[in-house]
Amino acid sequence: MNTKRILLYLGIISFGLISCHTKKNNPSVLGNWVYMYEMDGVARSEAVTFVINDTGYIATGYDGTNRLNDLWQYDAVNNTWAQKDTFPGTPRSSAVAFAAAGKGYIATGFDGVNMLKDVWAYDPASDSWSQKNDFTGSARYDAVAFSIADKGYISTGFDGNYLKDTWEYDPTSDTWSSIPTFGGSKRLGAVAFVHDNKGYIVTGLNNGSAINDFWSFDPSAGKWTQLRPITNVSTESYDDNYTDIVRSNSAAFIIGDKAYISTGQSATGALLSSTWEYDFATDTWVTKTAFEKAARTGAASFTLSQGGFILTGRSSTFAFDDINQFKPIDPYNAND
Repeated sequence: MNTKRILLYLGIISFGLISCHTKKNNPSVLGNWVYMYEMDGVARSEAVTFVINDTGYIATGYDGTNRLNDLWQYDAVNNTWAQKDTFPGTPRSSAVAFAAAGKGYIATGFDGVNMLKDVWAYDPASDSWSQKNDFTGSARYDAVAFSIADKGYISTGFDGNYLKDTWEYDPTSDTWSSIPTFGGSKRLGAVAFVHDNKGYIVTGLNNGSAINDFWSFDPSAGKWTQLRPITNVSTESYDDNYTDIVRSNSAAFIIGDKAYISTGQSATGALLSSTWEYDFATDTWVTKTAFEKAARTGAASFTLSQGGFILTGRSSTFAFDDINQFKPIDPYNAND
């Protein structure tokens, strides 16, 4: 295993055994987490998710002993799971996934020895996989991915060095092309989300430090825009209450015109449960009801018409298999 990867895991384990950063929820803060029981399949962390036709999929990951290659489909309306065709690539964790043109794509990752750059497409109509051209960037793990207008994007990660290059995938021609990258810090363990046909990258870790810069990509203009930092660094009042937004290996999802990040870990390895809401219109963050299950890192997430979901992840000692839905405007209810 890569030396930096070993150090990162040891830091998580050693600190997590004695520290777990959680919050006591304030009933006056809006937002309610609803426990949706457990996913079928084994508990895991560092899995990937994608959404096709308002159906969530989760694949790959690490159960604490083995890297995985199973694929599961989630029906949020009925809260049921179905196992689908096994991912045929090397079992892996810390990969990326996105959906484009009606198919789900998995790329990059770590198999326990090697960093990877192969690319696979899942067709839900035939419940089958096909291998695509390799990712043109370097083999890596802990990158981010998103899709806009039926094109996929991969950025950041770690290949022995921290990265911030960005690549665009065209599924029609099965080709990758390098696009301009943002001007901020290299990073691993960031999150990405999409709103109004723009991609966003925020959080992450670089050389042991949590990153506070925040970037938006507009593919129609081919340019990145820097947004406000996610720490209290201005002389204005909007960020006076910013505390622990910075983190790595967290989960993110979109509900309406707001983005949410939750769980993850601090730069010192403390596990987090705090939840933050980002307002695209004002470029500001507010705290919401903290994630109510155990604090964790390496969780997965997706957005469906029913709302945002966080599932799986790991503590310092074991992996999780639960799935939890967030309802941002509902009052806090400790009993569900």
